[in-house]
Amino acid sequence: MKRVVVTGLGVVSPFGTGLKAYWSGLAAGTCAIRPLSLIDTAGFRCGIGAEVPELTGGSRRRSRADRLALLAAREAVEDAGLGRHERTDTALVVGAVGGGMLEAEAWYWARSRSGADGHPGVFRSVLPYSHAEVVGHALGLGGPRESVVAACSSGAAAVSLAADLIADGVVPCAIAGGADALTRICYMGFNALKLLDTAPCRPFDRDRRGMSIGEGAAFLVLEDAESARARGVRVYAELRGSAITTDAYHATSPHPEGDGMTRAMRSALARAHTAPHEVVYVNAHGTATPQNDRIEARSIRDVFGDGRVLVSSTKSMIGHTMAAAGSLEATATILAVAHDLVPPTANHETPDPDVAFDCVPKTARDVAVDVAVSNSFGFGGQNVTLVFAKS
Repeated sequence: MKRVVVTGLGVVSPFGTGLKAYWSGLAAGTCAIRPLSLIDTAGFRCGIGAEVPELTGGSRRRSRADRLALLAAREAVEDAGLGRHERTDTALVVGAVGGGMLEAEAWYWARSRSGADGHPGVFRSVLPYSHAEVVGHALGLGGPRESVVAACSSGAAAVSLAADLIADGVVPCAIAGGADALTRICYMGFNALKLLDTAPCRPFDRDRRGMSIGEGAAFLVLEDAESARARGVRVYAELRGSAITTDAYHATSPHPEGDGMTRAMRSALARAHTAPHEVVYVNAHGTATPQNDRIEARSIRDVFGDGRVLVSSTKSMIGHTMAAAGSLEATATILAVAHDLVPPTANHETPDPDVAFDCVPKTARDVAVDVAVSNSFGFGGQNVTLVFAKS
């Protein structure tokens, strides 16, 4: 098995375009959740979310989600210094859910109200696989291409599957991540389920009341460690191991005892040849819903014990970015390892007695982070854990 390292990162987030804006926002504990302008929230219980400001670049003929994906993937490729020759054998794995639904909704909304007809040009990019087509073509990636649809764990699952391609010697390099734009159907659905907080979300807080929705994209360049060494490029971190499990318990709810979550963390640590006590930081899925946070907290305690590991949720600052969440949070975890700085859980006011760990409330923490874990736990019990370490 080959060692897998991270040599490039690219992000478009509610803090703006670029990796620097993303890390600066997280490190400062800035909350980017505010009133939405992208979609009409009139009549909804909740009217806030975390949207990408001033999205520029990319053809307007592409969907917003395609543009998010391409901007982030292009930055990752440039960050890693991947030339045209290296891209010939580079694989691409993209996690997606919403596809170009935002534009399809706008077309349908206009048609249903005005009766106007016409061909909706964006329909060719409605389906989630469009992101892989757009990114692969634009960046000249000649290796295998895959699209992963695994609910809110899609971006993390893409990273895990891409790492397997490298570890097994199928390709020397892969670009992996996730992208999702805000959509009306997603926002309406979570409002109808009363799962959205009317204030910015408060993961692991005793008084948490639900999620905040966000959007964005993040991509990682993963590379065979020997290839990276030969190219003489900077390495952010090593992806030591990962695991994917499925609860097969309920269409939306996780297993009440966190069985699949616990198995994902333990399996990833085993594959990484890493003991729980070596892990300094866990970037939690941390949606701020009462049920999910309670179950995840129980699983983290079962794996790491009481009170030893630092845990935070970056969703407190950028919201739940759906298919992009896993790769955005993986990027935050990698940067925590690279900078020895644990991003905080913003908006955390009141400790929950059922949460047996330090949530790093409000302010980032300077601490040596040799090993860190990123958790993504999606609808239907789609569980992914990634283990990153200093290389």
